[in-house]
Amino acid sequence: MNNSIKKYTVVGMGEVLWDMLPTGKVLGGAPVNFAYHAMQLGAVGVAISAVGDDELGREIMNTVNEKGIRNCIAINKYPTSTVGVTLKEGKPEYTIYENVAWDFIELLPEAIQVLKETDAVCFGTLAQRSWVSHESIILALKLVPDHCLKVYDINLRQKYYSKELIHESLSLANIFKINDDEVEIFKELFGLEGSETQICEKIKETYSLDYLALTKGESGSYLFGNDEVSFVPTPLVKVEDTVGAGDSFTSAMVMGILNQRPLKEIHQKAVEISAFVCTQKGATPAIPAELLK
Repeated sequence: MNNSIKKYTVVGMGEVLWDMLPTGKVLGGAPVNFAYHAMQLGAVGVAISAVGDDELGREIMNTVNEKGIRNCIAINKYPTSTVGVTLKEGKPEYTIYENVAWDFIELLPEAIQVLKETDAVCFGTLAQRSWVSHESIILALKLVPDHCLKVYDINLRQKYYSKELIHESLSLANIFKINDDEVEIFKELFGLEGSETQICEKIKETYSLDYLALTKGESGSYLFGNDEVSFVPTPLVKVEDTVGAGDSFTSAMVMGILNQRPLKEIHQKAVEISAFVCTQKGATPAIPAELLK
């Protein structure tokens, strides 16, 4: 999967932070996780976010650079974000703080240049909770080329979402990722009825999406393409934690689409990589070479 002649540019935009796990802090934030795994899969992985002018911010910058992610992270006057993570049977629960650096993302000149040449960009809901970052994300989506994959990974957290924000984000996307818990919230917000797969078909049709991924934890996942639907069961693995597993799934899916793989092959690779991430601590483990083929 990483031996394509063309080296795609793949951007994750939004929150960057330290996940404060019971075992210590690890680099986190869905966009950075996404960019890191895309980089491992052969892309130029780019992170667009913001950190504070503080020790935690400097540590994030160093870690991003060490991991080989192209760094388009701005520095501002707000504190670098930390997120409290508690694990219940391996599943994370988050405590997210407000008025942190990624609430005030501004596009650096190099970020603007990268966006104009981007093949795929992934964004979520959480980083749009503030007007400043919301406007930067909307601008970024307008700067990308026509062929760019615009991936909306809904990632609902705590109270930081609304029907209006989800609708606007979906209207700007051509790929959507949602999990089973988020489907239930979506149904309630939008007044929809039906099974999970019926809801997903409805969302895909309403917003003219090219692809839609539904992940269901231990119960498997679906990938909806143009004229095909794939279901893959979740492999039985020894779970360390599930932090970042969804982000690695999204990265593998995007790289498969960019490389024009068959739908079932795209889906199978995404499931294998996300299952591996579940066996590791934190969101950004090194993926074994055999999984990158």
